Amino acid sequence: QVQLVESGGGLVQAGGSLRLSCAASGRRFDDYAMGWFRQAPGKEREFVSEISGSGSSTDYTDSVKGRFTISRDNAKNTVYLQMSSLKVEDTGVYYCAARLGITSAFDFWGQGTQVTVSS
Repeated sequence: QVQLVESGGGLVQAGGSLRLSCAASGRRFDDYAMGWFRQAPGKEREFVSEISGSGSSTDYTDSVKGRFTISRDNAKNTVYLQMSSLKVEDTGVYYCAARLGITSAFDFWGQGTQVTVSS
């Protein structure tokens, strides 16, 4: 089991930046690939980014490539999402998730943190 707690959301103007954090507790943090997802009002939850357990591999959805950066600090059991050049369409609840391997489902989820980008 792993417990996930997100923080860092808030209200920001378009073009601004935010850094989300996700603190994990439980078994070995570096056993888990970590992902960020988001859900906009009235829309389904969508994948944003993922990072491997070692941090050596990352993936992004096309709409955030070049603007968002995922990273992790395994000594602090924390994964980050640095978001820059934010757009109104980035608004939503951002969720942190964990899975044991690239072929596994994301079984563990945080409670989410709200990101609102104003025009």
